[in-house]
Amino acid sequence: MKYNLQKSNAVKVAFIFFLFSVSSIVVSAQRKSTQEQLGYPKDAKLLIIHADDLGVTHSENAASISAMEKGCVNSASIMVPCPWFPEMAAYAQLHPEKDFGLHITLTSEWKYYKWGPVTSSHKIPGLVNKNGFFYSSVDSVIQNASSAEVEEEIRNQVKRAIQFGINPTHLDAHMYSIHHNLGFLKSYLKVGHEFKIPVFIYRQVESSLHISLDTVVSNRDVIVDTILTAEFENYKAGMSDFYSKGFKNLKPGITYLILHTAYDDDEMRAVTIEHEGWGAAWRQKDYDFFSSPLCAKLLKENNIYLVTWREIRDKITRKNNL
Repeated sequence: MKYNLQKSNAVKVAFIFFLFSVSSIVVSAQRKSTQEQLGYPKDAKLLIIHADDLGVTHSENAASISAMEKGCVNSASIMVPCPWFPEMAAYAQLHPEKDFGLHITLTSEWKYYKWGPVTSSHKIPGLVNKNGFFYSSVDSVIQNASSAEVEEEIRNQVKRAIQFGINPTHLDAHMYSIHHNLGFLKSYLKVGHEFKIPVFIYRQVESSLHISLDTVVSNRDVIVDTILTAEFENYKAGMSDFYSKGFKNLKPGITYLILHTAYDDDEMRAVTIEHEGWGAAWRQKDYDFFSSPLCAKLLKENNIYLVTWREIRDKITRKNNL
């Protein structure tokens, strides 16, 4: 009897050790870095060179297409509610290999150039001002809109894009409007999961929203390690210098480089009137650098791998949905 009891205990211990080992293997597999999940070394420096605001003007569309075809820009996102959306939708439909996501738009920030939601305004009254346009500021959106209204508009922007023949590779948010409110963020994630599309989320959201992203995201989501984007002081000091230093100082992990490519022409100057920040001249500087031989040279010299949201969608988001 004593022998059988000892044997039984030994079997239990061995079984517990087996379960612990299996659990450790599973946890280890789940903790694979984004680089490893995409097929790169763990210490690889991954970079998405991403152009925002396509669809806002013809100038933005033309410059962004040029920077993708002839330069280093390898990803972009389209603003569905904006006037020049149909032009970009037509291009995206003819070029399904390009990495086009949706720049979820809940604001209309320019002085005279305005747009509103794709959803009927009576269904989402908190998202529109007295003139039926989106509000100019993110603060106004947070003060007036509900998470349910935001979810409805996000979903309808995705549906409209698909209706126009776009196969979205990801979602991101114009003016970071989604990332300043936890309810909005959850709505954004919900729609992304619904369509099996990755959404742009960055680690700094944790401090601004006072949350742990691990309580909000799933294994279908990818959290960007670093955002690289020029601010006003960088523009004044010189964009080429800012981006060159950014490439040289890039760290392992996934970095999302956000830029705005357009021509400094009459159309873009009229749209961005009284906005030196992110204005026409700024966008021309972005186009100039990311279309230059220097950009390609720096990427190669600093051993940077360019990746796309399409890779993330197909190798992580949709693979983990199976």
